[in-house]
Amino acid sequence: MRSLLVMVPLCLPCAALAQTFTNPPTVAAPIANYSHVATIPAGSDLLMLAGQVGNAPDGTLATGVEAQYEQALANIAAILKSQGATPANLVKLTIYLAEPIDPARAKAAREKAFGKAAPPSTLVYVVRLARPEIKVEIDAMAVRPKR
Repeated sequence: MRSLLVMVPLCLPCAALAQTFTNPPTVAAPIANYSHVATIPAGSDLLMLAGQVGNAPDGTLATGVEAQYEQALANIAAILKSQGATPANLVKLTIYLAEPIDPARAKAAREKAFGKAAPPSTLVYVVRLARPEIKVEIDAMAVRPKR
């Protein structure tokens, strides 16, 4: 196993302010598109996103776990954009699923929404979320340079 260290610039004039992602050789390699550790640079704003579900901007809930997952990821990307950030600024994801999701479709949806971003992530299966029709909730943390 080799250690992976990726420097992701938060903005061009702030290239010195970049979070780092590390996969130490002393633990098993990630089994999916995530990293074990994110280090946040001093001088960054920490963005704490509320859990996002599969609601479209008009409030309608997507049908099915995969569609809800895709919409929740799109919601996170939209929130980041509204704050002057991108998925490259993500430093932590927690994904809650109330039913199984096809791993290949989940990976494709995540790559579509976030590109190559691989923040530390946790996947948790739960019995139920806030409402029975909600099958996915994802909360996130991101960083950006101080404004």
